[in-house]
Amino acid sequence: MKDLFRKLLACLPPRASIQVRFFYNHRRFVDFRNPKSFCEKIQWLKVYSKNPLYTTLVDKVLVKDYVAKIIGEEYIIPTIAVWDNPSEIDWSLLPQRFVLKTNHAGGSAGVVICKNKDFFNKEEAVAKLWKSYNVNSYSVSKEFPYKNIKRSVFAEQYMAPNDKENDRNYDLPDYKFFCFNGEPLYCQVIRNRNSGETIDFYDMEWNHQEFVGLNPSARNGLTPVARPECFEQMKDVCRKLAKSLPFVRVDLYVVDGKMYFGELTFYPASGMGVFYPREWDDKLGEMIKLPYTF
Repeated sequence: MKDLFRKLLACLPPRASIQVRFFYNHRRFVDFRNPKSFCEKIQWLKVYSKNPLYTTLVDKVLVKDYVAKIIGEEYIIPTIAVWDNPSEIDWSLLPQRFVLKTNHAGGSAGVVICKNKDFFNKEEAVAKLWKSYNVNSYSVSKEFPYKNIKRSVFAEQYMAPNDKENDRNYDLPDYKFFCFNGEPLYCQVIRNRNSGETIDFYDMEWNHQEFVGLNPSARNGLTPVARPECFEQMKDVCRKLAKSLPFVRVDLYVVDGKMYFGELTFYPASGMGVFYPREWDDKLGEMIKLPYTF
């Protein structure tokens, strides 16, 4: 049934497909003429805000050069190698620890982490990467930047603090800055993906927020997240990368007190996720100033 639903969505034109999927997730339709909530405005941006630069910015390989020119090469996680598909991976080029990714998939579906090459299952890794590689990110989501993206697989340096290098259970936290019209207003912190994922939101004074989202299992952590030492620098970087954009999420990492760029996300959870409490969907929606409406 799920595969049939996805095939139906793939066959429909963007607005119709979005309406079906949005109703399935939110039990209401998108008001494209007067969108108000965060998730509605994300759908509006999918359909009507078609900046051709976005295709480069969602490509996890190509975006590194773009970002490096703005904030500096030293904040980019080094790429080890790039291949056209998972079967072409040259394992001899890879160090003892590394990360493999598809360049077009969101979330953890297209990510394989190797913490010890001696015990690494290459066949499982290739199978997972092929599954991600074969996903047409545009067909269901209707996120236009992915329509013409050239798919690839790449390896990048494994990142961990010095005191965690040999900890096989270590999971690098994500700092995801929600930027509205060029200004970072909230930071989503995701921790413990391997042992009970938690998602916390903080404002720009690092006050913990009551809301969670957009992931289905989103929940606050039991312990507060420490404010990163380089927090002010992170905000400054977000302003530079989000300049002139109605909305973008800037994903960053911090390793041994130093900031690193992760990726840019224009449609978190494809705008199909849910915020709790629900009123935060409208509160965050008020912060997105669309370039025009009908």
